[in-house]
Amino acid sequence: MAGLTNPEIAKIVDRYIGVSDGYLGNFTYPSHADFYPEYCELDIDPNKYEGTTRKRFITIIKSSSPHDQAKIVRGVLERFPLDHQYARPETRIKELYEELLNIAQRLEDTSPILSPEPQISSAVVECAIADGELLIQAGNAVSGVDRIHTALHGYLIAVCDAEGIAYNKDPNMTALFKLLRCHHPKLQNLGTRSNEIEKILMSFATILDSLNPIRNKASVAHPNGDLLNEAEAMLVINVVRTVLHYLDSKFVPNPS
Repeated sequence: MAGLTNPEIAKIVDRYIGVSDGYLGNFTYPSHADFYPEYCELDIDPNKYEGTTRKRFITIIKSSSPHDQAKIVRGVLERFPLDHQYARPETRIKELYEELLNIAQRLEDTSPILSPEPQISSAVVECAIADGELLIQAGNAVSGVDRIHTALHGYLIAVCDAEGIAYNKDPNMTALFKLLRCHHPKLQNLGTRSNEIEKILMSFATILDSLNPIRNKASVAHPNGDLLNEAEAMLVINVVRTVLHYLDSKFVPNPS
C-alpha cells in the first residue's frame, strides 16, 4: 500500500507542526492523547508508546494504514491551522498546508476497501479478520491473503449454519456459495436488473474458485517459493472484502 514516505512524515513533524526539545508543537502528553479521538476519529492511545510526543507521533503514523494516515494528516491540519501562532515554525506556510492536503487525498485514494465487520459471524471469522487487518497495516498483504481466505470460508459456513442449509463435510468456498445462491431466500430476489446482478454473482463464483489455488500456491499459507506481489495481494484482499460486504448486507437479519 502507498502510505506516507519518511520524507513526508518529516515534513509533517518538523516543518509543519514543529519540534522543540524533542516535543511536538504545543502537545502535552494529555493533549496528544486527546488528539486522535478528537481530531482524527481514531481510537489510538499514545500512552502505550515510549518516548516524547514527537517519538510517539512518528511511531503511530508510521504503523498506521494509509486510510488512518490520511485521518491523522487532516487532524494535524485542523489542530494546527495556518493562523495558529503558538510554537509555529516559519516553515508552516500555505504551500506546505496545500501539499499536505494533497497527500491526505492521495492516501484516501489509495486506501484499501474497509475491513468488514460481518453481523453473521463466528469466532474463527472474527479472529481471521482481526489478524488479517494487523498484517495488512504492517504492510504484509501477502500474509493477509491467507487470513482473508479463512474469514470468507468461515463466513460462508456461518451463514449456512444460521439458515439451516446442509453441506458436505469439509466443503470448499465454491460449493458453499453455490448452496447459498440456490437455497438462501435473500439471494432469490435480486431486485432491479436481476439478470445482470446474477451475472455478477456468477463472477463471484469464479473469483472464489480462483482463491483456493492462490491461497495454497502463492501465499504464506504453505512454504511456497513464488508469492504474490503486494499489489496483487491487495487486489485479492479487496475483492474478498467486497464479496463479504455485499453478502453480509444481504444476509443480515431484518430488524424486529
